[in-house]
Amino acid sequence: MFESVQGLLDEHDAIQAQLGDPAVYADQRLARKLGRRSAQLNGIVEAYHRWEGISEDLDAAKEMAAEDPEFAAEVPELETALEAAAARLTRLLIPRDPDDARNVILEVKGGEGGDEAALFAADLLRMYTRYAESRGWKTEIISATESDLGGYKDVQVAVKGSSNDPAEGVFARLKFEGGVHRVQRVPVTESQGRIHTSAAGVLVLPEVDEPEELDINQNDLKIDVYRSSGPGGQSVNTTDSAVRITHLPTGIVVAMQNEKSQLQNREAGMRVLRARILAHQQQIIDAENSAQRKSQIRTMDRSERIRTYNYPENRIADHRTGYKAYNLDQVMNGDLEPVIQSAIEMDEQARLDAIGD
Repeated sequence: MFESVQGLLDEHDAIQAQLGDPAVYADQRLARKLGRRSAQLNGIVEAYHRWEGISEDLDAAKEMAAEDPEFAAEVPELETALEAAAARLTRLLIPRDPDDARNVILEVKGGEGGDEAALFAADLLRMYTRYAESRGWKTEIISATESDLGGYKDVQVAVKGSSNDPAEGVFARLKFEGGVHRVQRVPVTESQGRIHTSAAGVLVLPEVDEPEELDINQNDLKIDVYRSSGPGGQSVNTTDSAVRITHLPTGIVVAMQNEKSQLQNREAGMRVLRARILAHQQQIIDAENSAQRKSQIRTMDRSERIRTYNYPENRIADHRTGYKAYNLDQVMNGDLEPVIQSAIEMDEQARLDAIGD
């Protein structure tokens, strides 16, 4: 059992030797790559050694059981521990999403419902910001278009973590948030107290670590500049500082106007464009690999309705995993971990099932 682990143990030893060489750190990109892979393998190595140790203890206890009742009494306990250790190691051996360790660019966009949808988009942004704070992540608003009532027609925020462990990566935990989030509540604009349904779309993009990681031909870009505008269309400034970048091969378009200078908006736009192109490339890979596609419950677009937030009942329900709880007020304040964990567990089980097929 677990014969395939030996190759990973050898890889772990080789990486540790590389990380022990000061010359490796002259190439920061290589050092980060090795650090991430080491963090992923650390858990597997630790889990394997635990499984191996319990196996040896169980074999010894069985051999001595006939002569010593104390050893016989240990056998059931060790068998239970071995089963748990094997289950943990099996889950760690599930092939991971290659983007799990990456930071993300999170986009939230008000959907059907007008001003109420924009206000809900702002509530979702606050929920994600609070959740990020609880995990020690940093957030940075890249672009935002506010509505007249203080919500967001759309907003893009970068979320950055500090762990090299892919299991603790920002994308590993937020990738399941992509899709349509539906809200049921009485809008602030509703004078009759009637419950309305509106929605906001969320898109989660793995961020490219370095510009050099994704080669974009400048001849493939069409860049337009125009005057920035704010809520209601009023002019923000008198210079053509807003930038629209079109990637001609894919048709991906990014517009940026929050910064005061054209250069700053272009840099922010390229940051988002690289993330969208990376996501586009991964979609193509997923489509070519139908087994992998079926094993993942994350979505790269806003077309799938994934969750309902019912304020009158204080209820949150995830339509993919079946998760339901009556603590919506806490969830909206950032207590999102149980909801996310339900998606992670469902995805892991789907991957396990795919391996067995």
